[in-house]
Amino acid sequence: MAASSAGFVAALTTAALVTVGTLAYRAAAEAPEPPARPRASGPPAPGAVKAPRDRRHPEALPARSGTGERVVYSVDDDRVWLVGADGAARRTFRVTPGTVDPAPGGYAVTSRSNRVIGTDGVPIEHVVRFTAVDGVVIGFSAAVDDEPPEPDLSAPTGGIRESRADGDAMWDFATIGRQVVVIR
Repeated sequence: MAASSAGFVAALTTAALVTVGTLAYRAAAEAPEPPARPRASGPPAPGAVKAPRDRRHPEALPARSGTGERVVYSVDDDRVWLVGADGAARRTFRVTPGTVDPAPGGYAVTSRSNRVIGTDGVPIEHVVRFTAVDGVVIGFSAAVDDEPPEPDLSAPTGGIRESRADGDAMWDFATIGRQVVVIR
């Protein structure tokens, strides 16, 4: 009788494991996929280390900042490059960052707005968004009055402010899906 009891327990255990495995498989199949981690193109990943700079020409496009048509944003230098398909910088300009920086890596433009009110209460235009950090939306924009923002370090803001002229250029260049590479 001990042998049949052991067989019965083994059968119940196997049935339980199969049931749990099946339920776990179904749950995994029905669960929404987590958002992909940002990936930058080109080895090594842009921003993985500080991109090399030509210190004699600080406006020069940093090496290892991706490939193809893209926006390159340096969080350390507060500078943006609009890069054409040939890899040449079409325009570069200084920006004033918000209080929240995006992590280095590759992103894509996800949404745009012609005119809105920024999280700091300032009317802004040509908003080009590409990520969010802890619920703070990160994107490029220009103040309608073209005044540089007075930073409020107590509030989390993700607006990367540019002049109106640079905002116009960004608006024309950075359409939905355009690659944005963030480097150090």
